[in-house]
Amino acid sequence: MLHLRIIAPSDRSAAVVDLLTADPGVAHLAVVPGAARRPPGDLVLCDVVRESADEVLRRLQELGVDARGAISAEDVELTLSEAADRAADEAPGHGDDAVVWDEIAAKTGEQTVLTGTFLALIVVATMIAGIGVLLDQPILIVGAMVVGPEFGPLAALSVALLRRQPRVVGRSLHALAVGFLAATVATVLSTWALTAAGLVGRDMLLDERPLTDFIWRPDALSWVVGLLAGVAGMLSLTSKKSGSLVGVLISVTTVPAAANVAVAGAYGVWHEAAGSALQLVINLAAIVLAGLLTLVAQRLWWRRVARRAGPGVPRQRADRAPAPLTASRRPPRDAG
Repeated sequence: MLHLRIIAPSDRSAAVVDLLTADPGVAHLAVVPGAARRPPGDLVLCDVVRESADEVLRRLQELGVDARGAISAEDVELTLSEAADRAADEAPGHGDDAVVWDEIAAKTGEQTVLTGTFLALIVVATMIAGIGVLLDQPILIVGAMVVGPEFGPLAALSVALLRRQPRVVGRSLHALAVGFLAATVATVLSTWALTAAGLVGRDMLLDERPLTDFIWRPDALSWVVGLLAGVAGMLSLTSKKSGSLVGVLISVTTVPAAANVAVAGAYGVWHEAAGSALQLVINLAAIVLAGLLTLVAQRLWWRRVARRAGPGVPRQRADRAPAPLTASRRPPRDAG
């Protein structure tokens, strides 16, 4: 379930309460009149099952609550309540399959900001992968995959394409481009430094590397793995299965491919650098495409669930672009 904390303007409070009361997926409704001071209004608290959350949030925004009041949501890890059980039974679909589009937009929107932490993580991950390439060590490659933060902007790009938000698309592409460029340059410099120190050498790159040479030899399976990883990653993100997301991060060759581009470029092995660059492009494109198709399938599925449940049942919609949820650092508003 999601716990909603709503500041409703006084002239909208009755409509908000009526809306929440009528929705079968809402439980534990409480109203504290006049409790809110900035912005002023009534404090409304409730829990809503994830299956109904998207429609409830949409209708609250239609009432103008987000413009004149506030809406915030947080996950409820444990609820012991017969009322909550009834709400889950009466709402269509299953909570694990539900997509709360505002939640996903807010979560992925934060990943498009090019921060120092993002740059540091992708640089460190690529440098680790660069050493793993030279040593032919899969353990280092896997570690670099886990450290790499690139899935955030990739997921944001898929969501923004679905919701037709060009500004978010631009920010995602900017974060990816700058991040991988900075990581590649840093890895080239670190490779030269390690070579000067006598710790690595060009011969290590040219030697047989049976455990990691797949990084610069893309084939049809590169597309297959990238597509499957994109599907799994988006499903883990929308259904909050973070454990699955770790598996996605260690199944695709993005950061390692960028590292191989840098190391091969540092030693002038251009055919290997070109192969790695192609591998990187294939994986990035496959993840975004699969993520987008997964979101489209989820939207169509929930529309079908709503139709089968009958008229008046909440329907999830991803083709709108409302204001994102209030958060401590709110992503910029984009026109849909």
